[in-house]
Amino acid sequence: MDKDGHRDDKSRENERRVDHLVNLVERKTRTERHLEEHSDISSSPENIEHAKDIQRVREQEIDNLKNILSHGEGGRESQLENTEKRFRYTEGYLNHNADHMDDEAFKNAKEKQEHRKEQMDRLR
Repeated sequence: MDKDGHRDDKSRENERRVDHLVNLVERKTRTERHLEEHSDISSSPENIEHAKDIQRVREQEIDNLKNILSHGEGGRESQLENTEKRFRYTEGYLNHNADHMDDEAFKNAKEKQEHRKEQMDRLR
């Protein structure tokens, strides 16, 4: 907290990260449960594969957030490198799976990509 009793930027950022981590874990858990319960009745193996792809992305995001919360963000170069890596991976994912994504998920992913571009520009 600063001298006025307000949380500092780092505390707010870490709180946002924890909230995002909780959200990711909850969505990952719900999707896993749904896949376990309904994979035998799905008429589309592509839908199941798409869900598994999303799960892999979530796992990477969860690991990344856990590392940041546990060890800090590291230096500017490390942050830039991690952001570039997430950007490239997500671009490939979007290029490969855009046809199978619902509109909301696609829109959210594109917004995150824009945020990553801005973040990379700031870090350079």
